[in-house]
Amino acid sequence: MEAKYYATCFWPGLAELWWRGRLSALPAAFAFTLVVNLILVARYLYPGWIHGGLVSLAFWGGLITLFFYIIRTARELPALINPRETSEEPDQFPDARIAYLGGRWEEAEGLLTDVLAIEPRDPPALLLLTGVYRHTGRLEAAEVLLQEISRLEVADGWLLEIETESKRLTRAVEAENESEQSDTKNHVSELKDAA
Repeated sequence: MEAKYYATCFWPGLAELWWRGRLSALPAAFAFTLVVNLILVARYLYPGWIHGGLVSLAFWGGLITLFFYIIRTARELPALINPRETSEEPDQFPDARIAYLGGRWEEAEGLLTDVLAIEPRDPPALLLLTGVYRHTGRLEAAEVLLQEISRLEVADGWLLEIETESKRLTRAVEAENESEQSDTKNHVSELKDAA
């Protein structure tokens, strides 16, 4: 992993927010910001506001806490960036792709569910699951999933594939609508003939 990725480890909560979009890390980032600002204000703007010993104690305590947080986040960073690669579970995506290409939709869906349990924001797995939904006639679910994929920032590199799947989905919806209209016309003509 490149060294530039480790820059997010220097601010508590930033790595989880940046790489995973976890809002649960936001309180830690806010708390750290407040503590840093409080120390700076107490030390330089209003030095008599809080006793100097307390400011020094807060500074050194915060620095030690930050040091341990940086070490912990640096260890967890590979799992934050690529959870499928660091997971102890085997990667089911190649098997899911083979099942998809073989037309075994239920098997592909089960394998993709396993993949998404490890990494729920994985664009290739989400796109393949959209294709499974399209092939099995769950067009509304496919549309919703495709909209969710397009909102993910990690899917920016997959815009061409998202657009292609969107066109396929549009054609499938149009074909289903034409089929329903044809069935309705046939049913109406049968009723007229019977009358």
